[in-house]
Amino acid sequence: MKALLAGIATCLPALAAAGGIDHKVEYDDSGIWHRNVQVFAQATVVGTVVIGALSEGNDTRLGHALWQSFDAMAIGAVTAQGMKYAFSRARPTQTDDPGMWFQGSGHKSFPSGEVMTMATAVTPLILEYGQEYPAVWALAALPVYDGIARVKVNAHWQTDVLASMAIGTAIGVYAHSRPIPISVSVFPHGVTVGWRKSF
Repeated sequence: MKALLAGIATCLPALAAAGGIDHKVEYDDSGIWHRNVQVFAQATVVGTVVIGALSEGNDTRLGHALWQSFDAMAIGAVTAQGMKYAFSRARPTQTDDPGMWFQGSGHKSFPSGEVMTMATAVTPLILEYGQEYPAVWALAALPVYDGIARVKVNAHWQTDVLASMAIGTAIGVYAHSRPIPISVSVFPHGVTVGWRKSF
């Protein structure tokens, strides 16, 4: 997985500098793209994963998948913040040039933490249930929606959100591959038993 992340992170600056697909779009903060809708969608996803994991516990199939999503979101949050500081890319609100990397403090365009949160949250659930219940694949629309919304409000470049989807998905695949979620092995057993089972 480290090789995958390193490969993605290495290719994107070259793509953006060469013109690639990055360009500033006309600002649109209306309708479903409104910032409040983005925040509500993300809060709903994070809340569903956290409350669902705590309610179900790790002993049910759904609970186990939700704890994997919890792990993936946590790993994704740390990864996104680290990459923001490492790459310090200027946002579209800060420049018209998508090639402005390594600009120092205050430049946090790459990657999109919010898109990564969406991708990491839904990937373990899709992997767990997608083949059995194809409708679960509709969850993939959440990171796509958030990526489009973040570009429309000029918070990120196109490669920021595409990389976030790719890296978030890779992290989600990793989290789903673990037989025991990291959080389950770290938190006290009472936390991961589940409220429904406890009462």
